[in-house]
Amino acid sequence: MNKSLLQNHIQTYKERRTNQPEKYRKDMQERDEHVQLYRDFNREKMLEMDEQGLYEYISPLWAMLIWGNKQYVVDKLIDDNGLEDLKKEMVHLLWSDEAIELRWDRFRKNVKGMGPAMISEILSKTHPDKYLIWNRRAKMALEYLGVDDLPRYDYQLDGKKYKELCDIGKEISKELINAGFEDDSLLMVDYFIWDELQVEETLSGSGKKTKKKEEETIQEDPDEFIHNDVRDKIRNIGQWLGFEANIERKVAAGSKVDTVWESTIGNMGRVIYVFEVQTKGSIDSLIVNLLKSLNNPAVQGVVAVSDKEQLEKIRGHAEGVTGLRDKLKLWDYQEVLNVHENLEYVNESINKLDLVPGGF
Repeated sequence: MNKSLLQNHIQTYKERRTNQPEKYRKDMQERDEHVQLYRDFNREKMLEMDEQGLYEYISPLWAMLIWGNKQYVVDKLIDDNGLEDLKKEMVHLLWSDEAIELRWDRFRKNVKGMGPAMISEILSKTHPDKYLIWNRRAKMALEYLGVDDLPRYDYQLDGKKYKELCDIGKEISKELINAGFEDDSLLMVDYFIWDELQVEETLSGSGKKTKKKEEETIQEDPDEFIHNDVRDKIRNIGQWLGFEANIERKVAAGSKVDTVWESTIGNMGRVIYVFEVQTKGSIDSLIVNLLKSLNNPAVQGVVAVSDKEQLEKIRGHAEGVTGLRDKLKLWDYQEVLNVHENLEYVNESINKLDLVPGGF
């Protein structure tokens, strides 16, 4: 990390605090309110939560700003995980004595629909002295400070890496304390990141490809976690585009697919788009599954998602399959992740305007 650059920004932030004391006071008050809210949800209270309680817990998160309909997100979390199992996993994540690396990996494995931004936020607001909020803005800030080996995609952020990020956050916290700031929490670090480290050149580069990014490919022996990460992001993209989007859906006899986008057109019926993510396994099985999905007349297109090398193999296999080659589309998984990142930014920005009331 470039400590000299960090010190320059801390001094600028300190001057701003001196010139805008009321803003700094309100920021501290806001942090205290967030921490109090989430600490009130202790082990016992979390286990007693009903569906409304879960909504009251999840909806205030900053990570929820990307969603216009927060109730929909909460309902999906319950549908995908079951309320009781979800509560038990959240209690273990937040209150277990197990090392954070193990808790993080267990939660990511067992809970669908909650990504690193949401998970790290509830950790930070419950234990602000220990855990850093990790999201797109934090990543851009640490990149700007010259921190190496940052995770670009969610599947790269395991428990070990998250602990490393928290340790970096603690380094920044120490520098802030040395400069005279009273709050030494990693939640304070998040405010500093947002107010001081979102520099123009870093923000303008968000979502753009670099040679290094283009060279990144799915690992030679990818695990199910990577598959699920891409699958879930395709679902999110569909939801943000206005489709009813679901994962692991049966669309025809013998065909259960990774992600489905669905739309109803007036009284004319449904239009369905099918997505299959291929990280390992038989390409022939993928071809057969997509072909079976086309037995559903509502399926208008099928999309295979993988890395460039796999996509070329899929293209070659599909060329000789009548009925599939004309409807098959190919989508590079890196493009999926880039589209998700940019749509996340767009939705977050628009939803901050509060154009649609929460109860609409």
